Amino acid sequence: MPSSPFLATGPSTTRVRDRRADLLVTLAALALAFWVTSGMWRDPNSRAITVNSSDQALFEWLLAFGGHALTHGENPLYTTLINVPDGVNLAVNTSITVYAAVFAPLTYLIGPPATFLVILTLNLAATAVAWYWLLSRYLVRSRLAAGVGALFIAFCPAMVSHANAHLNWTAGWLVPLLIWGVFRLRRPGRAVTGGIVLGLLVAAAFSIAAEGLFFTALALGVFLAVWALHPARWPEARAALPRMAAGLGVTALVAGALLAYPLWLHFLGPQRFHGTGFDPLIHSEDIAAYGSYPRRSLAGWAGWGTSLAPNPTEENSFFGVPLLVLGLACFALLWWRADRAFRATLAALGVTAVVFAVLSWGPTVKWNGRRFDQTLPFGVLDNLPVINAALPSRLALVVAPVIGLLLAYAIDSLRARPPRRAIGVAWALGFVAALLPLVPTPLLTSVREPIPAFITSGAWQRYVPPDGVLTPLPLTVDVYPDGQRWQAYALAHRQGEFRIPAGFFLGPGGPEGRGRIGPVPRTFDSLMDQAGRTGLVPIITDGSIRESRADLRHWGVRAVVLPDRVHGAKYDVDEDALRRTATALLGEPERVEDVWLWRVPD
Repeated sequence: MPSSPFLATGPSTTRVRDRRADLLVTLAALALAFWVTSGMWRDPNSRAITVNSSDQALFEWLLAFGGHALTHGENPLYTTLINVPDGVNLAVNTSITVYAAVFAPLTYLIGPPATFLVILTLNLAATAVAWYWLLSRYLVRSRLAAGVGALFIAFCPAMVSHANAHLNWTAGWLVPLLIWGVFRLRRPGRAVTGGIVLGLLVAAAFSIAAEGLFFTALALGVFLAVWALHPARWPEARAALPRMAAGLGVTALVAGALLAYPLWLHFLGPQRFHGTGFDPLIHSEDIAAYGSYPRRSLAGWAGWGTSLAPNPTEENSFFGVPLLVLGLACFALLWWRADRAFRATLAALGVTAVVFAVLSWGPTVKWNGRRFDQTLPFGVLDNLPVINAALPSRLALVVAPVIGLLLAYAIDSLRARPPRRAIGVAWALGFVAALLPLVPTPLLTSVREPIPAFITSGAWQRYVPPDGVLTPLPLTVDVYPDGQRWQAYALAHRQGEFRIPAGFFLGPGGPEGRGRIGPVPRTFDSLMDQAGRTGLVPIITDGSIRESRADLRHWGVRAVVLPDRVHGAKYDVDEDALRRTATALLGEPERVEDVWLWRVPD
């Protein structure tokens, strides 16, 4: 066992790269990525992720808007195409600007839904390949060890859970690159070039997954602090400190120059907010979830899954008891076999995992769905800037890579110093028992309503002037994503721009200055939401008619549109109740193509 494979300065000269193993791991990563997303590959334009179609529609819109902003010279981080007239600060949202720019040609060629699917699939595969590269080239000698560790990290329950439409969190390939970039700074002569490379990586990570970048920085900080303060590592850490400090200084200059405007928008720009509108008590990890199984896995398919997560996209731990036991056994094996220097690495990994596991439990203890009054560390830290914008349950995402590293190190150690046959068989069975139940199953998908011919044919242009405002019914929010899907289609197919009121985004208006999803409701959209959700026409008075028409004037709406089928991301929508309510407010509609349309006078 080398004294510190985690901090090795480069690949061993005696290591022979097994390209066949590299190819097999890459093919396995691609196969698993296609397997997880297979439900959408049948027809990306007509299928949506069942449990999170609203986020899918948002990311499709971000891809279309980002490409449109790039080709039309518009600001990619602030727009008034949605949430008319106030606009949306995309710097405080997940703007995925880098993805939107890089994949803009593909978006224009095959459309936002298919591009979304390509990126999601590549994210999963690239995460496995990136971790395999880091493990096999810098951390372990065995290609088998690197493959098992990398595939576990890339397809662990948390990653499969976030594959439910989160293009930001599934971009896990950024993490091993950031780790490589940080530790590369300790090598002599790398301060400038290493700092520039790391600065570029930080800027890209901020664009794609700012919250993930923040968690990675916190995890590296905890790990390095524990590692450097260990007596066996302190002399080495003290010698490397000036080089790393210089390199991080260059990183700060490069990343700061690239992110100056996005950071200004994020913290000081219009439509900003402090903290999110998500309740940390709800979005915290149940302690029992660590020993439970996720729903999208073989164990979940067999009926062993649980519903301890706040929603199906946030199963951020769910390792199962066998894997927790195996992880502890791997740690014990490595500690027993390690020299004093490598124990510093193991101690740093263990402390990092424990710190982030405890923080993921949120402000107070929750066990098996029951909340207790004991205050936890996150309850003290929750009021700090930046931290108050993080969902505590997502801090568990740091634990999975630590487990993956322990698995890889253990396999590497067992292959380097094989135990007796019976013990070796027991280890093999332990790995199978722990990992087999976590093999992912495909994401749930369902058919979504097609975009109306009124939009795809360009007929909307006859009723809405250039840069005019159109609104679907109900108004666009997270549970009614149609408006942004329509707008994404128009932008990606170069039909021109129409703007919409409301939208699915994070903006100001929440309690105590925090953010909220979408704008603060007004009379018109509240009445439409009530009708679509309940199937009952609200009581319409002269006052509500006046207020609704005043709302339409406030937004500058020229056309109100109701398709025959409305996509409800969380529940079915009653189109008939919507039509009768809109008619009571605005008069009789006209039939245009496949929609009902109400013209609003200028």
